[in-house]
Amino acid sequence: MSNNNLITPRKLSGFMELPPYKQIIFDNMVGKIINVYKNNCFMPLNTPILEYTDILMAKSGGEIDKEVYHFSKGDNDLCMRYDLTVPLARFVAMNTDTISFPFKRYQVGKVFRGERPQKGRFREFIQCDADIIGIDSLPITADAECINLIHETFEALNLDILISISNRNILFGYIDSLGYKDKTQNVLTILDKLPKIGKENAFKELESLEIDREDCDRLIKLSALKGDFKDIIEEIKGLSDNILFQQGVNDLLTLSNNLEAYNIPKDKYILNLGIIRGQNYYTGTIFETLLPSHPEFGTICAGGRYDNLAGYFTDKKLPGVGMSIGFTRLFDLLDNNEMLGNFPLSPAQLEIIPLGDTLDKCLELSTFFRKNKIRCEVNYDNRSFKAKLKDANKKDIPFVMVVGENEVLSQIYTLKNMFEGVQENLNLENCLERIQKFLKK
Repeated sequence: MSNNNLITPRKLSGFMELPPYKQIIFDNMVGKIINVYKNNCFMPLNTPILEYTDILMAKSGGEIDKEVYHFSKGDNDLCMRYDLTVPLARFVAMNTDTISFPFKRYQVGKVFRGERPQKGRFREFIQCDADIIGIDSLPITADAECINLIHETFEALNLDILISISNRNILFGYIDSLGYKDKTQNVLTILDKLPKIGKENAFKELESLEIDREDCDRLIKLSALKGDFKDIIEEIKGLSDNILFQQGVNDLLTLSNNLEAYNIPKDKYILNLGIIRGQNYYTGTIFETLLPSHPEFGTICAGGRYDNLAGYFTDKKLPGVGMSIGFTRLFDLLDNNEMLGNFPLSPAQLEIIPLGDTLDKCLELSTFFRKNKIRCEVNYDNRSFKAKLKDANKKDIPFVMVVGENEVLSQIYTLKNMFEGVQENLNLENCLERIQKFLKK
């Protein structure tokens, strides 16, 4: 008899939900990212998903205000975090007296934006962030460390990348030297669109700001420069004696030397003065990461330097530099383009199959293997042996151990390597040795 009260199961759009075998891949990749962060001595931080509205919205503006999940609970006015940077700022401001600086933190966590779901856009997504925060000052070497962190992270993920790097002070200072300081933000907005709208349209939009034609041409030519660090620095260093411009040049030169010291391959990064970054809080070095094989993916990792992370929350100057990977979006792109590679469909490395009245012995054996760091499960389902063997094969479990009553008496077990098709009769210690040796390959 049908139940008319049943609720149709459905899921909100814009929220990723993966089948277990893909979640294994997702978690494996996130684990690799975290390992790189840890290897570079970044400290973990886990901030709350909910923040007070006045805290979370302190540095927001524009479209972000419309996208934030905002609600009231009792007397509390609350928001769900839309990034991990503002919670970091709040945390550092609250704990300045107990934190050791420079403070190197990483955080992997969900953030929420109520935007219209579309390809590559999610309402709930995981960010993998890493930041270095100083107090009063922070050397440019921190910027190089973040860029090296990006290189090592994507190397661990086996993804070939290109990091485009610039310094906002180059354009800030140059616009000022041409006499258009009051139009800086409008000019940057136009130059940021240059790859999409083309030089001719960019020229027209700059002219509409009442910028001299020759200056329009100078700005477009400067922002179009990209290539080897030293070559471009040599080309632009004499363009202006503006203090901010020269600071940008010097910072880029220091950064270039640091990146060479990190031994990052030269084909993994370029100086690209067309990188603008829309966020207003970036004040120096900025960078964006692409997959050259798939430029249509757009930016998969980005970041930069900000002079005062927690200026809304404290009078102390806390300059920082950080990078962020929108991992949910990246994973979705890789998945849709069949770029995830081959991963096991189950975490199990060994499946024990009981025959006859041997279940308790199988459970005992599973404890032994897990204590020896072999991921093991017992298939205690009531199906046939053939069905259980087929299930293990389907889940890509490398080993199956068969435990019948004869095996319990003799303490000699049937171990089958499902990948190589080799079956042996071994004692328990030899079973463990075979599995460990195979897994080390």
